[in-house]
Amino acid sequence: MAKSKADEKILSYNDVVLRQSDLDILNGPNCLNDRIIEFYFSYVSSLFPSDNILLVPPSIAFWIKECPDPASVKDFMEPLHLSRRKLILLPINDNSDVCMAEGGSHWSLLAFDRNSNVFVHHDSSSGCMNEYHSKQVYKVTLPYIATNATYKECPDTPKQVNGYDCGVYVLAIARVICQWFANSGTQYADTLWFSHLEQVSPSAVSEMRNEILGLIKGLMAAPKSVA
Repeated sequence: MAKSKADEKILSYNDVVLRQSDLDILNGPNCLNDRIIEFYFSYVSSLFPSDNILLVPPSIAFWIKECPDPASVKDFMEPLHLSRRKLILLPINDNSDVCMAEGGSHWSLLAFDRNSNVFVHHDSSSGCMNEYHSKQVYKVTLPYIATNATYKECPDTPKQVNGYDCGVYVLAIARVICQWFANSGTQYADTLWFSHLEQVSPSAVSEMRNEILGLIKGLMAAPKSVA
């Protein structure tokens, strides 16, 4: 059976394969999917290359939250080397069905900063929709980071003004946190990155959607290297 145009592969970036349907998502008022978030996390990792920083792919964060077998969780955790990371970012989705790929309806971000020894949850919904899911990831992850870190909801998280930009807020906040950490984050354990969140406005989020779309198209147009 011939593939539909939506299934056509348009870009391979590191370990992420993007398809035409991903561009369609970015072009319209749609919630982001796992692939777009994984792609941008991979891109941000290339902007801030450091073994101290880890941006966890959505599929891994989801399995950490929902895996029923502790032994299997260990298999996922050990390659991440969480105990030596200084900054860990995990995308949180409200999907609880392991049989449903690309499920869920809301994204948020859980960030761990070792210098301040705290997990901070950033939820762009007005009612912190993902608090339960975020705490589940925190509880499972805690034994692997070799510390007794605390958990907090961030009251200063910028709030979305529509029902579909939660994933873009996750990406925008993740980029702000990585920039903060790379510049001077370890010097400000008390205040963390909170004052920098003012950069994440509704207009900036709208522009970021276009920015990611342009980034993908630019990578598509870039000449391929020959081995």
